Amino acid sequence: MRTSAICGDEMSTPSQGYTGALLRHFSDLRDGTHFGARSRSDKEQLFGKAVALIDPYARRALGEINDELLLGAGEVDGTGVRPDNSGGVEAEWTLSWPQQQAAGIEPVILRAHFGTRFHHPHVRSRTAGDWPLNVSDEAQAAAELPMLRAMAAADLHNLVFQLGGDVRIIPAVQRR
Repeated sequence: MRTSAICGDEMSTPSQGYTGALLRHFSDLRDGTHFGARSRSDKEQLFGKAVALIDPYARRALGEINDELLLGAGEVDGTGVRPDNSGGVEAEWTLSWPQQQAAGIEPVILRAHFGTRFHHPHVRSRTAGDWPLNVSDEAQAAAELPMLRAMAAADLHNLVFQLGGDVRIIPAVQRR
């Protein structure tokens, strides 16, 4: 059963969900643009807007982990848009907590980035791969919440794996 159409060179682009994000991404790649922008400076301005739009959802995904698994012991923080080490731009959201810090491992990290070699921005966790950051409105930003949750959860899982499966850094596990 086919639920969305690709007709000739035109792609129908759902405004929500992961397929909508992918279609926007693929359309940008096809057209050599990012939401119609061609210049790097215009794309960086759009990146700044996308970061502002997904900020509450990145914080929410990390906050849910903090509330449910870290029992409120953690702290969610964000950087806003800043230069990265490659000459591009990035924004980062982190979740740190005492057990993670005592173990000497990195916090859970969500990072939006627009590297100099990229056609347009992406978002990733510290340990999970890139996902296109093709967000231009509130509905598109809200649709990214499940992906942000999955990335944050994968990052937390991978931190435990880094410690050889030592779940003592997760307060909810200690409580049971």
